[in-house]
Amino acid sequence: MLVPDAREPLENAASDEELIRAAAQGGRGAFGELYQRYARLVHGILLARVPPAEAEDLVQDVFVQAMRRMNELRTVAAFRGWLAAIARHRAIDYYRERGMAKLASDARQRAVDGGGTLDGLVLLDLIRHLPEAYRETMILRLVEGMTGPEIARETGLTSESVRVNLCRGMKMLRDLWGGEMK
Repeated sequence: MLVPDAREPLENAASDEELIRAAAQGGRGAFGELYQRYARLVHGILLARVPPAEAEDLVQDVFVQAMRRMNELRTVAAFRGWLAAIARHRAIDYYRERGMAKLASDARQRAVDGGGTLDGLVLLDLIRHLPEAYRETMILRLVEGMTGPEIARETGLTSESVRVNLCRGMKMLRDLWGGEMK
């Protein structure tokens, strides 16, 4: 199977199904294209759970693990959820490997040490303190820049669930943000 050149028009791009099948047969080019398509999703999932400085390396770990385990994938349609589950488990392993029981809050301490200014790292830390149901959705929207429909498609949530999660998550984030600014 030929993997499309990045410069080709989108309509000539291979479908996810074609790429997943090719990658399962050892096609590294196909797997590279899957990486391009799904790296934002994996990054968002990890960023909702681990310190920002670690997320990028862990994205690589997730894709290496996925590449090694492609033969475990039962159906092509399950790829997104399967990859997301690998990312979530990798975040758990990250803390297990370091013996940490809770999320790191270094960003908040740096802001306090730096004069109390709120910055992106503190905001990210605040998002990590939201209930898990809202955390990923908020990261995918605010950090990864995905739209509501993109989040729904990538996570398997309904559009209505994404909308509710974003609305409630933003309200909670505003409440947390206000508490941090006092």
